[in-house]
Amino acid sequence: MSWTRRFLAVLLALAAALLAAAPTALAHEERPVTFPDGSGSVPEYRTGRPDLLVCKTDRADFERRTSAFPKGLRERNLKLFDRCQDEGYRHLQEAVDAVDEPGMNIAILPGLYEEEPSQPKPKGGCARLKAPDSALGYQILSYAQQQRCPHNQNLVAVLGKKNLQIEGTGATRSDVVVDAKYQKLNAIRADGSDGIYFRNFTAQRTTFNSLYVLAADGFVIDDVLTRWNDEYGFLTFASDHGLYKNCESYGNGDSGIYPGSASNINDGRGYDVPRYSIEITGCRSHHNMVGYSGTAGDSVWVHDNEFDHNMGGASMDSAFPGHPGLPQNHARFERNRIHDNNEDYYRNVADGTCAKPPVERGYEDGVVCPQISMPPGTGIITAGGNWNLYEKNWVYGHDRAAFYLNAVPAFIRGEEAWAKQTDTSHHNRYAANVLGKDPQGRSRPNAADVWWDGQGEANCWQADAGASSPRTLPACGPRRGDVSGGSDRLAGEPVKLAQLLVCADYNVQARRLPAGCDWYGARGLERVEVQIALAGAVVLALVGGVLWWRRLRHVRLATVASALGAVGLALDVAGATTTLSSSYVPALALLFLAAWWTGLGLALRRTRPVFAWTTVALGALTLLDAFDKAVVMLPWIPLGPAWIRGLLGVVWVLWAVIAAAGRGGAGADADSSEREPSRSAGAVADAGAGASA
Repeated sequence: MSWTRRFLAVLLALAAALLAAAPTALAHEERPVTFPDGSGSVPEYRTGRPDLLVCKTDRADFERRTSAFPKGLRERNLKLFDRCQDEGYRHLQEAVDAVDEPGMNIAILPGLYEEEPSQPKPKGGCARLKAPDSALGYQILSYAQQQRCPHNQNLVAVLGKKNLQIEGTGATRSDVVVDAKYQKLNAIRADGSDGIYFRNFTAQRTTFNSLYVLAADGFVIDDVLTRWNDEYGFLTFASDHGLYKNCESYGNGDSGIYPGSASNINDGRGYDVPRYSIEITGCRSHHNMVGYSGTAGDSVWVHDNEFDHNMGGASMDSAFPGHPGLPQNHARFERNRIHDNNEDYYRNVADGTCAKPPVERGYEDGVVCPQISMPPGTGIITAGGNWNLYEKNWVYGHDRAAFYLNAVPAFIRGEEAWAKQTDTSHHNRYAANVLGKDPQGRSRPNAADVWWDGQGEANCWQADAGASSPRTLPACGPRRGDVSGGSDRLAGEPVKLAQLLVCADYNVQARRLPAGCDWYGARGLERVEVQIALAGAVVLALVGGVLWWRRLRHVRLATVASALGAVGLALDVAGATTTLSSSYVPALALLFLAAWWTGLGLALRRTRPVFAWTTVALGALTLLDAFDKAVVMLPWIPLGPAWIRGLLGVVWVLWAVIAAAGRGGAGADADSSEREPSRSAGAVADAGAGASA
C-alpha cells in the first residue's frame, strides 16, 4: 500500500499547489504570538464602587440619555456624573492610562465616545515605524511598537493592564458607544491584558475590529454590542480562559464573532477533553458575512447562541497561514439556532460599493463587504478541521446546505511537509441535530442537509439527514467515535475539488468574483461543474459516436449500449445543473454510462481483447462509482472510484480514437455472431429464390 500512498501524495501535492496558487483574500494577520501558559482563569464580574469614571460634560445631554432609566439606575448615574465632573476623565483612553495596579474598575457613563485625542493620524516617529505590511495594507506592529505608538491602529489601547474591568453604566449596551468613525483598525484593543472584563457597551465603525483581545489568559465579553466593521465585530486571538456571553454583533465584513487561534489545549486528544479554552453562549450574530468564524478555532465550546441572516451561519478553518494551532480542532457546537443564512453580500463587491472608502459604503444602512470566499446559504462550514462536534443544534432554512465539510491541504497554510497534506478533515461528528425544523417544530427545510467533498477519516452524520452530496454518508453511532460505513479518503471528489479551486479565486480589493462559481451567482452553463460535465459529455459523445459508426453500428449490443450511453451523458449534464447534485440523477447517469462501456467492451472482445476488457473495466469502475455515491461509501480505499475512473477514462478516449481511425469497415471489430441479422437474412432469401427457380 505504501507505493499507492506515495503516488497519491504526488497527486495531492499537485492539487495543493494549484490551490495555493489561487489568489485569495487573507484573513487576520498578526505579529508572531504564542499561547498563554494556561495558568489563568475566567475573571469574575466585580460590583462595588468604580475606581475610575469616564463621562462627558454636557449635563443636559446626560439627563436626556438617562431620563427613561429605571429610577434607581437613573439616580446612581446622576451621582456618578457629579462625581465624574470632579475627578473623572472625558475619554476612555485617559482612564485606561491612569490604571496603575491590577484589579481596578473603570465605569463609562452613558454617552458617545469618539476619543478625539486618539483620532489623528500618526506623526513624527510613529509615522515612520519599520514593520512588515499585511496583505490588507496595515502594518504588523510588534508589542513594543504598539506601546510606543498605541494610536497608530487603536482608538483605545489597553496594553498589559491586568484584571481590569471596563463597564458601561447605562440601562442597555447601546447607552455607551465607543465610535472609531472608520479612522482606526480597532476601536478597543486589549493586548497582553490577562483577566480583562468588558461589559455593557457598544463599539463600532472600524476598518478591522470593534473589540480585539490578544494574548490574554482570562477574559470576559459580557453584554457587549459590536457593529459596522470592515472585518470583525469581536476578535480574540491566541487566548485562553475566555468567555463571551449575551453579546451581539452585526454588519461585519468577515464575522461577528471570531475566536481565532484559541489556545490549542486539546491537540492530540480524541472527543473526550478536560476543558475548552473559550466558551461562547447567549450571543446573537446576524447580518454579517458569517456569524461565527475561527481560523484555528481550537477547543471552543459554542452553545445556546443564534447565528442567523448572515451569508453563512458559522465556519471554522485551517486555510490561512500565520495562525498558531493549525489545523483547527475540537470545536463543540450544541443547542445553537443556526438559520436563514442566505444573504447575498457579494453584490456589494460587484457593483463597486465596497470599493468606496468605508465611511461612504453605507454600513449603517445594511451594506456588508465580504472579505473572503465562502458558500452562501450554508449553516456550518468546516474547511479543514478535526475532532469537531456538532450536536443538538437547530439548523434550518438554508438555500445551500445545513453542513458543509471540505479538506484543506497543508500547502494552503504554508506547511510543505508531505505527511501533513492530508491532515484535515477527520473525526467530525454531526449527530442529534434538528434539521429542517425550527424549535417550534415548523417545517423550514434546507436545500440539502450535507455537502461533503468526500475526503477524510471517520467523519459521520446522523442517520436522518436529508438530501446530501454525496447521497450516501457514513452514519454516526450512539457513542462518539462509532461510525457505520466510514471511509478514509486522501482526497475529495475531483469535480468538487475543481469547484473549490475556482471559487477560491476571490478578492474583494480587486473586485474579482470568480466566473464559474455559483457562490457568486453563476447559474446553468456558467458553473464550472456544468462546464466540466458538458465538456466530458461532448468528448465522450464524439469519440464514442465515431467508434460506434466506424466499427460497431451493425452490432445490436453496441447500438443499444451506445443509446444508453447517450442517455447517461445527458443525465450527467442534467445532474450537474443542480446546485448540490444531491439527487439520484448523477448516480443514475453513472449506471447508464456503466452499461454503455460494458456493452461496447463485450462487443469488441474478440477482435480487440485488450481494449475491450479495458472498456469493460471502465464500465465496472463506473458502476462502482455509482454504488459509492448512492448506496454505500466504499471503505478501505484511499481514493474514490471517480479518480481512477477519470484517469482510465482519459486513456480510453485516446485508445478509442486510435481504434476508430484504424482500417476496416463498419462491424469489422465485432464478433460476427453479434452482428445485426440483415445481411445473413438476405443471403437466406436469395438461396430460397434460387431453389424455387
